[in-house]
Amino acid sequence: METREFRGVIGRYWWESEQWWPEPPRPPEGAPNVILVVLDDVGFAQLGCYGSDIDTPVIDGLAAAGLRYTNFHTTALCSPTRATLLTGRNHHSNGMGRIIELATGFPGYDTRIPRSNGFVPEVLVPHGYAAWAVGKWHLTPEEECHLGAPRRRWPLGRGFERFYGFFSGETHQFAPALISDNHQVQPPRSYEQGYHLTEDLVDRSVEFIRDLRAVDVDKPFFLYFCPGACHSPHQAPTEWLERYRGRFDKGWDAWRDEALARQTAGGLLPPDTELSPRPDWVPAWDSLPADTRQVFARYMEAFAAFLSHTDHHLGRLLASLHETGDADNTLTFVLSDNGASSEGGPVGSLNDVRAWNALPRTVEEAMGKINEIGGPRHHNNYPWGWTVAGNTPFRRWKREVHEGGVADPLVVHWPSRIADRGGLRRQYVHSIDLAPTILESIGLDAPVEIDGVEQSPIEGTSFRYTFDDAGAADRHRTQYYEMFGCRALYADGWKAVTYHAIQEDTPGLDAAPWELYHVAEDVSECHDLAAENPEKLQELVERWWIEAARHNVLPLDNRPFSEFVFGRPDWRSSRRRYVYWPHQPAVPEAVAANVKGRPHRVTAEVQIGGETPEGVLASQGNVLGGWSFYVKDGCLNYAHNLSGYELHHVRSAVVVPPGAHHLSFSYEKTGDHGGMGRLAVDDQVVGEGAIPRFTWHRFSLTGAGLSCGYSNGLPVTDDYRAPFRFNSRIERLVIEVEGEPIIDADAEAEIAIVTQ
Repeated sequence: METREFRGVIGRYWWESEQWWPEPPRPPEGAPNVILVVLDDVGFAQLGCYGSDIDTPVIDGLAAAGLRYTNFHTTALCSPTRATLLTGRNHHSNGMGRIIELATGFPGYDTRIPRSNGFVPEVLVPHGYAAWAVGKWHLTPEEECHLGAPRRRWPLGRGFERFYGFFSGETHQFAPALISDNHQVQPPRSYEQGYHLTEDLVDRSVEFIRDLRAVDVDKPFFLYFCPGACHSPHQAPTEWLERYRGRFDKGWDAWRDEALARQTAGGLLPPDTELSPRPDWVPAWDSLPADTRQVFARYMEAFAAFLSHTDHHLGRLLASLHETGDADNTLTFVLSDNGASSEGGPVGSLNDVRAWNALPRTVEEAMGKINEIGGPRHHNNYPWGWTVAGNTPFRRWKREVHEGGVADPLVVHWPSRIADRGGLRRQYVHSIDLAPTILESIGLDAPVEIDGVEQSPIEGTSFRYTFDDAGAADRHRTQYYEMFGCRALYADGWKAVTYHAIQEDTPGLDAAPWELYHVAEDVSECHDLAAENPEKLQELVERWWIEAARHNVLPLDNRPFSEFVFGRPDWRSSRRRYVYWPHQPAVPEAVAANVKGRPHRVTAEVQIGGETPEGVLASQGNVLGGWSFYVKDGCLNYAHNLSGYELHHVRSAVVVPPGAHHLSFSYEKTGDHGGMGRLAVDDQVVGEGAIPRFTWHRFSLTGAGLSCGYSNGLPVTDDYRAPFRFNSRIERLVIEVEGEPIIDADAEAEIAIVTQ
């Protein structure tokens, strides 16, 4: 809360008074610009400078002129890590013990980051900084991610002055669901015109910097830059996909061996580092059929193309700093939010939403569409054999707290201040340490209060001391971990860790065995010392419980996800009838009329003029799944896209005449999963057809919403090209639903897991 202070003199008249003008806030002398680049689901070994053969020359260049950290750690999950980066507090202290979609009514898990945990921009802006967030957000509760919601937990409500990006855990890279500041916007170009989100995010970041420098050449900025890479869908322009043809035919076993050899040869890891065993559930590459190997290699090619394309355009952002004179005094961090992701499952995925609609994901189908992988028609993700490879040399992966889930790359670059160019730093660092490091590098103390709210203590430890001293002793000596019942405690080179399978019974938490590793020497957790050193193990386990109580980790809660979903209140009133108006911004699926798997009727009240009517009346979803009700060549049409697996049309041959009409589509269930669709003009049926399987759980995972009078992005059917705006007048759109929606809370929670 801003208060006005006046230090002049007020008399009866101006000649008896003295004016006073408050000086604008100014940062400390020499304060740097700060760019925090947060990659998504990029494992420890997937950047070139961390042992990969994926081309990342821009990030590699930052590492060669800056520092690489070999002992950097995160929380193992997206939203939790991002909350720690922006506040300097542990994820449970932020109420972000899990992703926002899996909130529970306990302080460590309600996903409402308290005002007492100030965000970095809430500290910097009052000290004269500009602050912008660009890209992925995923820190606002799902029920507040729509245009009727309060904005206090949107980026501009937490200190940022500009935002351009997406709110969900993932989005379509060629047709994203975008927010600009506090409102929805359409991408500036279409896929057919060469659009890709990463390029757009860089364009907007450069624009923000240039807008500032056009009027103020001295004001420093904080840019929080979070591209979609490399969360699924792994999508990249065709020319980038082609660069990787055949590059991964060797398979994940050989790739792991080669990656570790590069890591040790380059000094990133000790020469005696062991490669953790390939898990039993990951087959040997050579045991796979030839067609399977071809598909699995193509999935990895798409990931690599996505990452290289992102690296290239990050280079454009950094090049712009030379043009504005900002390059030397810009402190840049590049990191990943967690380890590589296993969400593609054992065989990979053409469309991640398939699993949540009880549809198969098969190698055979992927083989038939192999040349489309990485393009706009698929929400593809690689199989988990590549996940294990991406986390070389570590065990496990994202969502778990063995090193594969929590050990991540971190590159720091600051030309005017870091003299040890290309240096390695082996001190233990955690994501909670970024915020205090930024503040110390600028020359600011953590505030006692922000806008009248008393601040909690920063829980991270600045690692600014490591910039100048490679041999400095660790200052962050103890750190707890917890994610879905998996727990660990790091202390002075030792680590106690226990694995607990997601959704196993909570009582089994106490039965899960603890392992003990001396990670100062055994970085890949290959030698469990629990039996040899039970006293050390007991010491660390007891310390874990102390840290858990201190940081809101308790109660441990690994109930089935269905209990999470059913246990959350829904404050919105239940409706059977929904009204929408033409050309409004798309309504997110989470708060739109739920027509999935239940009888419903969609009615457009229209006024048809003299020309043949044509265009979209209503549409929900996109090429990855959804439905569209539209007029083509004067006739009503309906298309239902079942996760790209099946596409069914209901068509009419009756031309809609001029005048006022009610145009409708109705769906009647005739079985557990399917039914009949009927088109009508003024209640007169003009067409009908079977829809054998109607989407029962989720149309899309990429944020595509419900629109009236137009279609967003890449449409659900090839009958038209978006936006295909309706060329007559729509008065309003009414959607009426019957019965109860199909609720599968386990599937809902699984969706939340895959969209981290």
